[in-house]
Amino acid sequence: MDIKIKGRQVVEIEAKAVAGLSRMINDEFEKAVKLIIECKGRVVLTGMGKSGLIARKIVATMNSTGTAAIFLHPTDALHGDLGMVRRDDVVIILSKSGNTEEVINLVPMIQRLHVPIIGIMSNRNSKLGSEADIVLEMGITEEACPLDLAPTSSTTAMLALGDALAVCLLELRCFTQEDFAQLHPGGSLGKRLSLRIKEIMIKGDKVPVVREETSFKETIFEITSKRLGMTCVVDEENKLTGIITDGDLRRLLEKSQDLNGIKAGEMMTSKPKTISPDLLASFALQQMERFKITALVVAEEKNIKGVVHLHDLINLGLERR
Repeated sequence: MDIKIKGRQVVEIEAKAVAGLSRMINDEFEKAVKLIIECKGRVVLTGMGKSGLIARKIVATMNSTGTAAIFLHPTDALHGDLGMVRRDDVVIILSKSGNTEEVINLVPMIQRLHVPIIGIMSNRNSKLGSEADIVLEMGITEEACPLDLAPTSSTTAMLALGDALAVCLLELRCFTQEDFAQLHPGGSLGKRLSLRIKEIMIKGDKVPVVREETSFKETIFEITSKRLGMTCVVDEENKLTGIITDGDLRRLLEKSQDLNGIKAGEMMTSKPKTISPDLLASFALQQMERFKITALVVAEEKNIKGVVHLHDLINLGLERR
């Protein structure tokens, strides 16, 4: 066996199966989406074996995109877990053959609850096809498995069809990035979409601040002690007038050896880059990358609220993209 050729054949067979699904996106598919969007309860997905694993993945996708969904194991359902299903729910049953004994035994139980059934299968003329309220036929005639036994093309097609349902529902619900962020608070993605500068900025006594008349020596001490590589400079009314960074000090030392009489106001960069505390932390990272700086003063109308530093953003998982 040529391994590379066999690998390509598997991918091509499964790609063909998914491509063929586009012909199956018909009125029945539209009815299924409308039934789910109008559902006041949850979407209950069930299936045996590999189909059950695909059902779990579809559940996860739906939950993360605004459609409440749960997985019901068909065997456990017949031993008490059927109580998970409520009158306002919709049930989606996945079965390649449409004749899987465990799910077929479950069908009349669901019908007694007067809960609509959407069936996903390869054969409309199957038992599930005849009992489901809405039939989503995959039209799979060939598995990538050479024995035509292990579910391969069929499970790939099921997954793609589940994604199609989830994405259509997402758009009908006008699901936004903000909605997504609320459901994904962990990890770099959730932080990038939801974390605000005011939630992570350095504030209070930890913010380095000197007055315009502060001496060179005291300015260096403030920068060094606060460990941010910079200090804010304020006037007599505590309004931000400038910023002094480690880089400013190095450039100053290159120009002059006698710095004893110099004041902070003479060393600072006036009109420093600032940012609002209500903006996303990811925007602060973008600004730092744009201007090639490592810190931004968080301020409103020249009133210092805090400082946000590049290292803190990276440590929080807001990686550069």
